[in-house]
Amino acid sequence: MTLLRGRNVRISGTGVYIPERVMRNVDFTNFLDTSDEWISERTGIRERHFAADGEKCSDLAYMAAKNALENSGMSNKDIDMVIVASNTPDSIFPPMACKVQSRLGAVDAGAFDVQAGCTGSLAAMQTAISGIASGIWDNVLVIGCERFRDILDWKDRKTCILFGDAAGACLLSVSEDGAGGFTAAKLFSDGTKADYIMAVPSDDSFQQLSMKGNDVFKYVNRNLPKFISDFCKESRVDVEQVNLWVLHQANARIIDDIVRRLKISADRVPTNLERYGNTSAASLLVTLDEAVKNNKIKSGDKVCFAAFGAGMTFGALMYEA
Repeated sequence: MTLLRGRNVRISGTGVYIPERVMRNVDFTNFLDTSDEWISERTGIRERHFAADGEKCSDLAYMAAKNALENSGMSNKDIDMVIVASNTPDSIFPPMACKVQSRLGAVDAGAFDVQAGCTGSLAAMQTAISGIASGIWDNVLVIGCERFRDILDWKDRKTCILFGDAAGACLLSVSEDGAGGFTAAKLFSDGTKADYIMAVPSDDSFQQLSMKGNDVFKYVNRNLPKFISDFCKESRVDVEQVNLWVLHQANARIIDDIVRRLKISADRVPTNLERYGNTSAASLLVTLDEAVKNNKIKSGDKVCFAAFGAGMTFGALMYEA
């Protein structure tokens, strides 16, 4: 069932944290056979940020969550649940969400992590929406965060150039006046392609990212536009009715293909790839925060969120501001 039922759920605050350390395309030429042109032409990326020494993924998550809570105007006591999406947690356990919950002083909140590749924050949002719509929670803090610097293969020019560290957050709340909110949601996975993007054992680190880049590119370009188109139909919203598209920022050529095949106006698709690279589970929430701060979302606007990631996983949300 794509259409959502129950109480309406709105976005009541957003926040972001981008580490200060910047790595530009030209910096890779110091140790890889590559160039600024080679990277930017194939990906759309010009620079990305990485966490400082000693700066953990949970630190990034906390900063983004703190900003989202401040922007919402709510108190830490108002939070019922904290959900963190990440593929690069500090450790397998305890959940990073518990660390964030503690640092925020959200003493009445529960906390847990989810992991669904780059679709993770969208899956976390759907979980939060379901809980609020059903009446279990009123306010849920959702965070997507990544610290890729320690799991990249810095000898592989096809993968290490793609990713960056960041965190984004949003506070989802019950709509007090019952107006607007999320209207539809969908998650899909194709486990037969689970080996396309993987974390594998490494002698140098706990795990290392491995990706069949060409296979991912072909699979996503072949399947994601149809997935989004079908989702819009199931949501009873025409593609041309969508005022803003918040898409996972993985590759400019993938975004361009979605725009072309769905005949979307490019000015309705904000991008930040050139500045941050692929920030995985943080990507959607960083893009959302920028859209909010730049007044890209107006009352009554229809906003479609869509992402893909390891698994392979696809996900989408429809929102009416």
